[in-house]
Amino acid sequence: MLKIVYPVCCGIDVHKTFIYCCIATTDNKGITTYKSNRFSTFTNQLKRCAAWLKENNCKDVCMESTGKYWIPIYNILELSCNIVLAHPKYVKAIKGKKTDKKDAK
Repeated sequence: MLKIVYPVCCGIDVHKTFIYCCIATTDNKGITTYKSNRFSTFTNQLKRCAAWLKENNCKDVCMESTGKYWIPIYNILELSCNIVLAHPKYVKAIKGKKTDKKDAK
């Protein structure tokens, strides 16, 4: 069994016009539940995303992005979250059909 390092964390799949977020919450019994949400990349929506993360007690975030689209998201979330920016090559989803939900999860 894997050791749980972050009991509450979020994966973000970054695109040009939207981001897809998935919060994973693991309880004391090792059971993980997931909450997902999609936000626009406009500033007001990114602030809503930051508020959503705060509501769910999520301070650890991993973003997947290849281009420069991660920059405004990082600027908004860096005030309230610990962020890791990862290249998709190193955080690939499980093999099969690629979806934004799978990438964020």
